[in-house]
Amino acid sequence: MEQLISFIHWNVNPEIFRFGSFAVRWYGLFFAVGFLIGYYQMVKMFRFEKLDEKWLDSLFIYLIVATIIGARLGHVFFYGWDFYSQHPGEIIKIWHGGLASHGGAIGIFIALIIWSKIVSKKSVWWIIDRVVVPTALVAAMIRLGNLMNSEIYGVQTSLPWGVIFERNHEVVAKHPTQIYESLSYLFTFFVLLHFYWKTNVRNKKGFLTGVFFVLVFLSRFLIEFIKEDQEAFEANMSLDMGQWLSIPFVLGGIWLIVRAVRNKAEVPLTNRGKRKK
Repeated sequence: MEQLISFIHWNVNPEIFRFGSFAVRWYGLFFAVGFLIGYYQMVKMFRFEKLDEKWLDSLFIYLIVATIIGARLGHVFFYGWDFYSQHPGEIIKIWHGGLASHGGAIGIFIALIIWSKIVSKKSVWWIIDRVVVPTALVAAMIRLGNLMNSEIYGVQTSLPWGVIFERNHEVVAKHPTQIYESLSYLFTFFVLLHFYWKTNVRNKKGFLTGVFFVLVFLSRFLIEFIKEDQEAFEANMSLDMGQWLSIPFVLGGIWLIVRAVRNKAEVPLTNRGKRKK
């Protein structure tokens, strides 16, 4: 006798509450909570390294602006250029949805280069190796926001934790790939925390960034195999857009790790242990 599987039925309202045309959504809340926790993680790092905490205010602004603009433009150019090239006015309407993590990563990288030159005057790798730690947590929170929006899920599955996304009128269970990605990014966060606080590799330029790239984008590459196509043009691709965009990050991460390991001398990236003249 065939055993019946009881799947998870998901019909959560993506809005927490609404006042007229203004609505507070779970996605925005998770995004904000991730940044807030990340901010306090950076405060701990700055205090540990005896650095000027005033830098954090400008850094926080740079990161928020870069994440939003980069993720939005990443979606526009990587996934929806055919539409947005004909409707440029839609590009600024972020509330309609459409953010790409690869674009966000590129935006953050560019913003940190600018921030390093203007504010810290330090090597850009010094700040990138620290920012990637809380960024992994923010990425995990964003994927939970996607879950609350009933978006970016996987193909049909018969596994008992399969989810029927009723808000999208689905009638069969799908892989909750948002949860898979969130857990993998959370794992990355704890790995990076260990490397930063329990080892000296934080002083090897690019090592933490390399670990972040490999763990985040390799998991993204693998999970994409069971994720539904985000755009129609992906149906004719051997790998989807998310996978093609992940490959350079994974390869770049491996190169950063190898370079950091081969460089046996630790670079004095912090102010700790320096003698006063």
